[in-house]
Amino acid sequence: MSDDITGAIPAIDIAPLFGPPSPARDEADRQIFAAASAIGFMTAHGFPGAELLTRERRGELLKIFELPDAEKRKLLRWNFDASKSNYYRGWFPLQPTAVSYKEGIDMGPDIAHADAGFAADDPLLERTPLPAENDVPGWKAAAAHYYRSMEKIGAALMASIARSLGLEDGIFDGHFRGGISTLRLIRYPLRTEDGSVDLSAPDYSVMHKGERRLVIGREHADSGFVTLLAQDGVEGLQARNHAGEWIDVPPADGTLAVNFGQLLERWTGGVVQATRHRVIAPKTARYSVPFFYEPRVDAEIAPLPIKGASDFAPFLYGDHLWESATNFIEMAGVKNLRKPRRPAAAYCNR
Repeated sequence: MSDDITGAIPAIDIAPLFGPPSPARDEADRQIFAAASAIGFMTAHGFPGAELLTRERRGELLKIFELPDAEKRKLLRWNFDASKSNYYRGWFPLQPTAVSYKEGIDMGPDIAHADAGFAADDPLLERTPLPAENDVPGWKAAAAHYYRSMEKIGAALMASIARSLGLEDGIFDGHFRGGISTLRLIRYPLRTEDGSVDLSAPDYSVMHKGERRLVIGREHADSGFVTLLAQDGVEGLQARNHAGEWIDVPPADGTLAVNFGQLLERWTGGVVQATRHRVIAPKTARYSVPFFYEPRVDAEIAPLPIKGASDFAPFLYGDHLWESATNFIEMAGVKNLRKPRRPAAAYCNR
């Protein structure tokens, strides 16, 4: 593994994180922290659940995209169908003029935990609309198993970061217990000229290795903590290093692309880096399965006891999440539907 911030994406065996303290775990911690504090991106392998990241097992999750359009419409969010009562979870369709050309579904902890928190007055704690079992046999069980597996990996990575910061490795556990992590399934179809937008415009295309490529996932940095992304063996994901160069993130089976978010960067006083990334169009349709590891809605984000970290006014995670997530096009028009539970002095911008 290279610690060079201008080099390739580090590939790290994180198996030791799931065992007792050992020199191997110390080395895994060192490599993870080097990646997190440099390029802010890595690929991980060797974790429990790696068998879920084969083409066949990913296919179990992606079967939802085979639903007829009429069935997908039943899962739409309110901003795409005002007859619905779900604002945060559910299906988002293609946006024909958007740079990010994708469709998919956002699912919350209720997909995996029968006792997941629910509050009728908080869209962050709403239930996820799901297809009927008969429409996609076995899909719910596959999604639940995958969700629980990703939670364990997210917790292990946060514990590793804590140890590298000189903190107790369980310092973050209370924040994430009962969290509202999101499992998202995405399909990026092939995009062709249809006259609705000029795909040669700078926002829609870039030069990569001497070839003009469409942008199908707009450049951004994630707003939260840790994102675990399963790719489908199709290239397209890129991360921007400190030299401003775009680096391809390998889409190998049995691996997760891991990136760190802006809130973790802020929480660690800028030690962990939130890296900007994008998706450029491959030659075929592309699927991806990101898992956003997230705390409870009411988890208080307050300064950590880290030397040199800047001070900030504590705030609730749910308030931050709603303010940042509703800036994305698939959440357009819903920002005013949830008020902050606690007035906050500042938020991280997504």
